[in-house]
Amino acid sequence: MNVLINTHSIEGIEARIAPLRERLTRHPLYAAIKTREHLQLFMESHVFAVWDFMSLLKALQKELTCVSVPWTPTRWPESRRFINEIVLGEESDQFEGRAVSHFEVYLEAMEECGADTAPIRTLVQRAPHGLLLEVAPEAAQEFVRATFALIDRASVPAMAAAFTFGREDVIPDIFRELVRDLNRQQPGSFGKFVWYLERHIEVDGEDHGPLSLRMVADLCGDDAELWEEAGAAAEAAIEARLALWDRILELIQG
Repeated sequence: MNVLINTHSIEGIEARIAPLRERLTRHPLYAAIKTREHLQLFMESHVFAVWDFMSLLKALQKELTCVSVPWTPTRWPESRRFINEIVLGEESDQFEGRAVSHFEVYLEAMEECGADTAPIRTLVQRAPHGLLLEVAPEAAQEFVRATFALIDRASVPAMAAAFTFGREDVIPDIFRELVRDLNRQQPGSFGKFVWYLERHIEVDGEDHGPLSLRMVADLCGDDAELWEEAGAAAEAAIEARLALWDRILELIQG
């Protein structure tokens, strides 16, 4: 028996993007990563997606909360709380007894396995003066451009949907197991990356994922047009991730 799904709902967006998520879960990139050098290539591009995820998160916080003085309350009290909780975990999580962002843990993981952090460090250092995307691998440049185009032009519900449905909770178990195997073979080389992957799965499943879904529902409300914008943004976010994976796979295969 066919079950009708309200297209203007979280379930509707999930149904809309299900084929794309399936493609992402089954992407051949995961199986192609077999060596330390392969993982270095992956991380040297993927780190730019980790960084621009933080930029999208902070753009949402800027829209949903008051970050100027004098303070005034904003129109979305529930989403205000959701985004602040997510920022707390992403920007200042607890790692090895200290507060640190997931992006900074990723940089440490890159250094641990010998990946080159100079391009991303250059971009971040220069970011207050404008995006120097030329330093990024080509695989990452279009991904970052798409994110910042979204930040510049999209509605708040569309940004929230891209943030929510473009997250990394679709990275399959096979990839995490591969990284664990590499870490067992070369102790001390991938431990921080294992932590990063497992921590993201943990917080996405238990905290940030559910909070993000509630945020999208809160922002879209009963507005069919906003739900449509959110669905389109979710599709575009996953398509951008697929394109990034395609380009990284090309790098690995030479």
